[in-house]
Amino acid sequence: MLARVTDNTSMCNLDKGDLLREVMVKIGLERIDTQEGITVEVLLDSGVTGLVMSSEFARKQGFKLKKLDRPMYVRNVDGSLNKEGPIEHTVEVNIYYQGHRERTEIDVIGGQKWTVILGMPWLARHNPEIDWKTGKVKMTRCPEECGKQWRPKQGKPGWQKQRKRK
Repeated sequence: MLARVTDNTSMCNLDKGDLLREVMVKIGLERIDTQEGITVEVLLDSGVTGLVMSSEFARKQGFKLKKLDRPMYVRNVDGSLNKEGPIEHTVEVNIYYQGHRERTEIDVIGGQKWTVILGMPWLARHNPEIDWKTGKVKMTRCPEECGKQWRPKQGKPGWQKQRKRK
């Protein structure tokens, strides 16, 4: 679905001949209904116009699916319609990353290689500093409402939120 078309002309060479690579980060995802949390590796992708979760991953992890009033059709990079069909559901989650927290909805779609992709809406909102050579991500420019004063602590049944000590 969200595969990128790459060829020698679409890749950029860096100083030492390294090619740009995917930037993956580990985040905490908390189900709103049960407040149970998991840690998952996600892809940051500026070419994706939303936040998306694999339907297989959503089912396996027991996320509560919310049916959309109208399906949203998805186009692939080449302009063709996604063969898995439209987005028909979303999931509401809390996302935890580097001491930041936010509640958001993620679109659910089948046939996806990645469990979760955080695309342009998330990247624009948080405006992280990304080092494309090392893949390191710093959350230095988040809006105040993203809950910087909280950090997740993974427990046996779920997540406990603790205030940072000053």
